Amino acid sequence: MATYHQAFDIETPAMPAFEDVTDRVKDIVSKSGIRNGIAVVYSQHTTCSVLIQEDSIDVTLRGTRFLLQDLLEGLEIMFPVCTREGQYLHPGPECVQHSVEVIGEEPAWTLNTDAHLRSSLLGRSESIPIVDGQVLLGEHGHLYFADFDGTRARTRTVRVTVVGD
Repeated sequence: MATYHQAFDIETPAMPAFEDVTDRVKDIVSKSGIRNGIAVVYSQHTTCSVLIQEDSIDVTLRGTRFLLQDLLEGLEIMFPVCTREGQYLHPGPECVQHSVEVIGEEPAWTLNTDAHLRSSLLGRSESIPIVDGQVLLGEHGHLYFADFDGTRARTRTVRVTVVGD
């Protein structure tokens, strides 16, 4: 059994955003030489998710696919965007102090509790079967990297591990 790993970066804006990573994952699977197995697409970021969803074609004025915007609207009902201290228990004063003094972040960047909760709910990885060298996503399936942390623009890393024969 062989294993192949590759990572790539995505630049995300200062707003919740989705990036279609389907073609990049298919390229990595092709480069791996693995014909039958599984590909795991993973986000190491605790405010991000990887998900499989239909490419709904239509987009909002900001470029978000309608179906993904509908997802954001539903998540907003469950976990409203964190706009102020005390809205959620996290971040507490010690967390903010640690973020500022140790990590060097701006205090407002810690107001991302909604992003952590959304990522926890949706998960940070997807496992996709590979059969005869093809990534089996279904007829309309696309792989999306979701960054729910709208506090600032960032560079995010997507990791892909392919295992099989």
